[in-house]
Amino acid sequence: MTLKIHIDDSAAPYEQVRAQISEQARSGVLPVGYRLPTVRGLAESLGLAANTVAKAYRALESDGVIETRGRNGTFVAAAAGSAAERELASAAQAYVERARRLGLPETDALAAVRDALRAAYGE
Repeated sequence: MTLKIHIDDSAAPYEQVRAQISEQARSGVLPVGYRLPTVRGLAESLGLAANTVAKAYRALESDGVIETRGRNGTFVAAAAGSAAERELASAAQAYVERARRLGLPETDALAAVRDALRAAYGE
Protein backbone atom coordinates (compact mmCIF):
# COMPACT_ATOMS: atom_id res chain seq x y z
CA MET A 1 0.00 0.00 0.00
CA THR A 2 1.41 3.36 -1.02
CA LEU A 3 0.02 6.59 0.38
CA LYS A 4 1.30 10.10 -0.13
CA ILE A 5 0.23 12.99 2.06
CA HIS A 6 0.62 16.49 0.63
CA ILE A 7 0.76 19.06 3.40
CA ASP A 8 0.08 21.91 0.96
CA ASP A 9 -3.07 20.18 -0.32
CA SER A 10 -6.37 21.80 0.57
CA ALA A 11 -7.71 18.42 1.75
CA ALA A 12 -7.08 17.54 5.38
CA PRO A 13 -4.52 14.75 5.95
CA TYR A 14 -7.17 12.34 7.30
CA GLU A 15 -9.24 12.96 4.14
CA GLN A 16 -6.21 12.26 1.96
CA VAL A 17 -5.64 8.95 3.79
CA ARG A 18 -9.34 8.06 3.52
CA ALA A 19 -9.57 8.94 -0.17
CA GLN A 20 -6.40 7.09 -1.17
CA ILE A 21 -7.26 3.89 0.70
CA SER A 22 -10.81 4.02 -0.63
CA GLU A 23 -9.62 4.45 -4.22
CA GLN A 24 -7.03 1.69 -3.90
CA ALA A 25 -9.65 -0.69 -2.45
CA ARG A 26 -12.22 0.21 -5.09
CA SER A 27 -9.74 -0.23 -7.95
CA GLY A 28 -8.41 -3.54 -6.63
CA VAL A 29 -4.90 -2.27 -5.88
CA LEU A 30 -5.72 -3.30 -2.32
CA PRO A 31 -7.48 -6.65 -2.72
CA VAL A 32 -10.33 -7.86 -0.56
CA GLY A 33 -8.92 -9.22 2.67
CA TYR A 34 -5.74 -7.15 2.50
CA ARG A 35 -4.56 -6.41 6.02
CA LEU A 36 -4.00 -2.71 6.59
CA PRO A 37 -1.24 -1.42 8.85
CA THR A 38 -2.14 -0.60 12.42
CA VAL A 39 -3.26 2.95 13.11
CA ARG A 40 -0.05 3.66 14.97
CA GLY A 41 2.13 1.99 12.32
CA LEU A 42 0.56 3.90 9.44
CA ALA A 43 0.68 7.17 11.38
CA GLU A 44 4.40 6.72 12.03
CA SER A 45 5.19 5.85 8.41
CA LEU A 46 3.27 8.89 7.14
CA GLY A 47 4.47 11.27 9.85
CA LEU A 48 0.92 11.90 11.06
CA ALA A 49 -0.74 11.81 14.45
CA ALA A 50 -2.36 8.48 15.33
CA ASN A 51 -5.70 10.28 15.80
CA THR A 52 -5.54 11.46 12.17
CA VAL A 53 -5.21 7.91 10.85
CA ALA A 54 -7.80 6.64 13.34
CA LYS A 55 -10.27 9.22 12.02
CA ALA A 56 -9.63 8.06 8.44
CA TYR A 57 -10.07 4.40 9.43
CA ARG A 58 -13.36 5.21 11.22
CA ALA A 59 -14.65 6.97 8.09
CA LEU A 60 -13.56 4.07 5.89
CA GLU A 61 -15.25 1.57 8.17
CA SER A 62 -18.41 3.66 8.17
CA ASP A 63 -18.30 3.69 4.35
CA GLY A 64 -17.96 -0.12 4.27
CA VAL A 65 -14.52 0.02 2.66
CA ILE A 66 -12.67 -1.62 5.55
CA GLU A 67 -13.63 -3.81 8.48
CA THR A 68 -12.00 -4.17 11.86
CA ARG A 69 -11.71 -7.66 13.29
CA GLY A 70 -10.75 -6.79 16.83
CA ARG A 71 -7.24 -7.88 17.75
CA ASN A 72 -6.83 -9.56 14.35
CA GLY A 73 -6.50 -6.22 12.59
CA THR A 74 -8.17 -4.11 9.94
CA PHE A 75 -8.86 -5.48 6.47
CA VAL A 76 -10.25 -4.35 3.11
CA ALA A 77 -13.91 -5.36 3.18
CA ALA A 78 -15.46 -7.68 0.60
CA ALA A 79 -18.02 -5.07 -0.43
CA ALA A 80 -15.58 -2.14 -0.70
CA GLY A 81 -16.43 -1.29 -4.30
CA SER A 82 -20.14 -1.99 -4.10
CA ALA A 83 -20.51 -0.04 -0.84
CA ALA A 84 -18.92 3.02 -2.43
CA GLU A 85 -21.10 2.67 -5.52
CA ARG A 86 -24.26 2.34 -3.41
CA GLU A 87 -23.33 5.40 -1.36
CA LEU A 88 -22.59 7.39 -4.51
CA ALA A 89 -25.92 6.40 -6.07
CA SER A 90 -27.73 7.36 -2.88
CA ALA A 91 -26.00 10.74 -2.75
CA ALA A 92 -26.80 11.36 -6.41
CA GLN A 93 -30.46 10.51 -5.84
CA ALA A 94 -30.63 12.87 -2.85
CA TYR A 95 -29.04 15.63 -4.94
CA VAL A 96 -31.55 15.15 -7.76
CA GLU A 97 -34.46 15.24 -5.35
CA ARG A 98 -33.13 18.45 -3.76
CA ALA A 99 -32.57 20.11 -7.14
CA ARG A 100 -36.15 19.29 -8.19
CA ARG A 101 -37.56 20.63 -4.90
CA LEU A 102 -35.66 23.87 -5.54
CA GLY A 103 -37.25 24.04 -8.98
CA LEU A 104 -33.97 23.86 -10.89
CA PRO A 105 -34.02 22.62 -14.46
CA GLU A 106 -31.94 19.54 -15.28
CA THR A 107 -29.36 21.62 -17.17
CA ASP A 108 -28.66 23.81 -14.11
CA ALA A 109 -28.45 20.81 -11.78
CA LEU A 110 -26.02 19.09 -14.13
CA ALA A 111 -23.93 22.26 -14.53
CA ALA A 112 -23.62 22.54 -10.75
CA VAL A 113 -22.34 18.95 -10.56
CA ARG A 114 -19.80 19.58 -13.33
CA ASP A 115 -18.55 22.71 -11.55
CA ALA A 116 -18.22 20.82 -8.26
CA LEU A 117 -16.34 17.97 -9.97
CA ARG A 118 -13.94 20.38 -11.66
CA ALA A 119 -13.29 22.11 -8.34
CA ALA A 120 -12.73 18.82 -6.49
CA TYR A 121 -10.61 17.10 -9.11
CA GLY A 122 -8.76 20.19 -10.30
CA GLU A 123 -9.75 19.95 -13.93
